[in-house]
Amino acid sequence: MAGNKSKNASSVGSKDQRLLRREQEEKEIAKLEQRAATYQLVSGSDRQAVLFETLPLSKRTREGLQKAKYLECTEIQRKAIPLGLRRRDILGAAITGSGKTLAFLIPLLEILYRERWTTEDGLGALIISPTRELAVQIFEVLHTIGKRHTFSAGLIIGGKSLKDEQERICRMNILISTPGRLLQHMNQTPGFDCNNLQVLVLDEADRILDMGFKRTINAVIENLNRERTTWLFSATQTKSVKDLARLSLRNPEYVAVHDQAEASTPAKLVQNYMVCELERKLDILFSFMKAHPQTKALVFASSCKQIRYIHEAFTRIEPGLPLLALHGRQKQSKRVEIFDQFLRNKFSYLLATDVAARGLDFPSVDWVIQLDCPEDPATYIHRVGRTARNNAEGRALLLLLPSEEAGMVAALKEKKVPVEPIKVKDSRTTSIRQKLQYLCFQDPEMKYLGQKAFITYLRSVFLQKNKKVFDVHALPAEEYAASLGLPGAPRIKFNKKSNDKNQDRALKRLLADLSDSEDEPEAKRTKASEKPVSKVDKMFARKNQDVLADHYTKLIDHSVTTADGTLPSGTTDFGATLPVVDDDDDDLVVLKRADHGLSDDENTQTGELTRRQKARLRKKALKADLSSKVIFDDEGNTIHAYDLKTEEDFRREGDISQQIAKRLQRDRAAVAERDEIDREKDRLRRQAQKLKRKLHEKGEESEGDGSDDEEPVVMLGGASDDDNNDSSDDYSRASGSERTTNHDDSGAESGEEVVVRKRKRSRSRKSAREPSSSVDEPPRSLQTEEELALQLLADI
Repeated sequence: MAGNKSKNASSVGSKDQRLLRREQEEKEIAKLEQRAATYQLVSGSDRQAVLFETLPLSKRTREGLQKAKYLECTEIQRKAIPLGLRRRDILGAAITGSGKTLAFLIPLLEILYRERWTTEDGLGALIISPTRELAVQIFEVLHTIGKRHTFSAGLIIGGKSLKDEQERICRMNILISTPGRLLQHMNQTPGFDCNNLQVLVLDEADRILDMGFKRTINAVIENLNRERTTWLFSATQTKSVKDLARLSLRNPEYVAVHDQAEASTPAKLVQNYMVCELERKLDILFSFMKAHPQTKALVFASSCKQIRYIHEAFTRIEPGLPLLALHGRQKQSKRVEIFDQFLRNKFSYLLATDVAARGLDFPSVDWVIQLDCPEDPATYIHRVGRTARNNAEGRALLLLLPSEEAGMVAALKEKKVPVEPIKVKDSRTTSIRQKLQYLCFQDPEMKYLGQKAFITYLRSVFLQKNKKVFDVHALPAEEYAASLGLPGAPRIKFNKKSNDKNQDRALKRLLADLSDSEDEPEAKRTKASEKPVSKVDKMFARKNQDVLADHYTKLIDHSVTTADGTLPSGTTDFGATLPVVDDDDDDLVVLKRADHGLSDDENTQTGELTRRQKARLRKKALKADLSSKVIFDDEGNTIHAYDLKTEEDFRREGDISQQIAKRLQRDRAAVAERDEIDREKDRLRRQAQKLKRKLHEKGEESEGDGSDDEEPVVMLGGASDDDNNDSSDDYSRASGSERTTNHDDSGAESGEEVVVRKRKRSRSRKSAREPSSSVDEPPRSLQTEEELALQLLADI
C-alpha cells in the first residue's frame, strides 16, 4: 500500500510539474509576442543593440546561441530578425559573410516555438538551398543553435536514398532541401503535406534562379499554402529575384546592409586582377602554389573536366602539393568528405567549380584565385566572398585574358568592386608544359582528360551571354592545347542556334549522314543499297577496341566537311568536329540516333508509321474524346475498348429508377447463383476428404502382420511420426539391430524414452497414389462425382 501511495504521489507530482512548466511557457510566449510587436530598432552605435540578449528571443534560443558562442548580431541580423519575429515578408540583400544564415534561422525557430509546434502538426518551416553543400552547412548551424528546442529537422538532398527519406520526411517540422529533390518528394512521396507551412526561406535566391531552377521553384510554390511567411536572402538582387519576390511575397520589407555608394564586397578584402595569355594560366597557377605552400586557398575554374585534369596533373607533377578537388560530377559522399577535409585542413588548395561559390563558410581562407573569368559581376562577388568573412582579412586574384580585360573590369567598376591590376614576374614563373606533354604521351587517360578539359573550356566560353567579354574566336586554341600537353587542338564545331525547328532537324540529319558515310569504307558506301552492313561486320571493322580509344576516336577521327573540302558555315577550325549540345552534361561527345528511315510522306505511302506519327495519333485520339477508353493496335489505329451511352440514350430505354431496380435485381440473382455454386463445390470437397479418410482407415485394418512388410523404426525423444520418420529409418538400417531402451553406465534407463514402432507399407496407399490401369478414364462431370461419393458412403 505504501508503494502504491508513493507511485500515486509521484505521478501527481509529475503532472503538477508539467502543468507548471506549461504555464511558464505560455507566460513566456505572451511576453515574447508583446516584446516583438513593440520592439524598436536602435542605432548601431549603441553596443546593447548588437547583442542577442537584447532581442525578444526565448530562453531556449538564447542558450543555444551562447553555447555556440554567438554573442553579437551583425548588421543584417539586427535588421532582419525583428522583422522576422513579426512575421513580415523579407527581401534581404547582404554581402557574403555577413551572417544571413542566422538572420533567418533564429526567427524561424522563434515562430515555431510560439506556435507550440509538435511532430503531429507536420511541416512548419521549409528552407530551399541551391547546392547540397550549402544545405548541409545550414543544417549544421540549425543543429548547433536549436539543440534546446524539441523540433525535428531533416536534410533532403540528392545523392541519398529516396526510400529512406520518404520514411522520415513526413515526421519533420523543419526541412532543408534542394529544389529538385523537394519537388520529387512532392510528386512521389505519399503523405508529404505542406498545407500547414508557416515559413518559407529561399537562401541564395539569385543562384537558385541562375542554375535553372526557376520552373522548379514555381512548381514548389504552387504546392504551398498562401498563408505563410516568405523570406528571400541573397548577396545580389537581380531582376529575376525581384520577379520572384513579386510572385511569392506580400508587401515585403527590403533589408540591405550596404547603400548604393558602398562597395558590395568586404572592406578588408584586397582584390587584384592579372592579364595573361591563355596558354600561361597553368604555369602561373602552379608557380603560385609552389611559392605559397602554407596557404589555404580556393581556386575556381569553369568546368568539372578542367578541375579533374588540373588536379590529376598537378598531383603527378608535384606529389607534395595539398590539393583537393570539388565539383558537381562527384558522388554526394565524396563531396561531403572533401568539404569536411578542407574545413579541417590548416593549409590546402581546393580546386572547385561554382558549386562552392555560394554561401559556404570556410574558416580562414587566405586566397581566392579565379583561374577563369566569371560569367558576371555577381558570380565574382560570390566567389571572392569565401574569404574575408566576419571582418577578417583576405585576398582575391582574378586571371583575365587580353580580350576579357576591358569588358569585365568595366562591369566590376560599375558594381563598385575595387579591383586593381598587378603583373607577374616572368623570372618567378615555372613552365610545366613539357611535363604535361610527357604525362599525356605516357598515359592515354591523361591525354583524354586534357582533350575533355580543352573542349569544355571552349564550350563554356561559347555559351556565355556577354559576347563583349567572351569571344571564343579570339582564343588561341593551338597554343592552349599545347599548354595542356596535347599534340594538337581538337576541332570543334559550334552550331548556330536556329528558331526554325525544321532547319535544325535537317542540319542534324545531314551531319549524321555525313558522319556515317565517312565512317564506312568507300566500297561499302557504294554498295550500301545492295547489301547492308551488319552489326557484327561493324564490330570487327572497328579499330582500337578499348574504352579510352573509343572516346579518343570520337575526338580526333570524325571530321565534317562539305563537298568542296571546306567546313560548313558556323564552324571554327580547331581540329575534330563535335556538336555543341546545350544540356546539363559537361560532355560534348554524345551519340545521336541517326534517322535512317524514310520520310514521313514515304512512310505513309508504304503503310508504315513512325513513332512520331503514332504519338500524334494517340494525342489526337485522346483530345477527341477524353471520356472513352482507347487502345491502339500495332499500326497505331485507335480501338474503343467500350462504348458509353449518353444520358439521352439512357432515358429513352425507360424510367431511370426502374432501370436501376432491374439492374440491381439482375446483379443480385447473379451473385446468388454464384454463391450456390461455391457452396456446392465446398460440400463436395468435404465429402471427398471424408471418403479419403475412411478409405485410409479401412486399408490399415485390412493390412496383414507379415514380417516381410515390416521394418523397425526408432523414434527418439517422443517426436512425431511425420517429423522423424525418414531419419529414424536410416538410423535403424545403419545399426542393423532393433533398439528398445537406452541405458547409461549404471544400468538405469536414461531420461530419453525410446519408442519402437513399426512402419507399415500400405498397398492401399500405393494403389491410391498410382492408377490401377494404364487406360485413361474419361473425365466425369460434377454430378457424376457427387453420385459416386454418395454410393461409396452408403456401402461403408
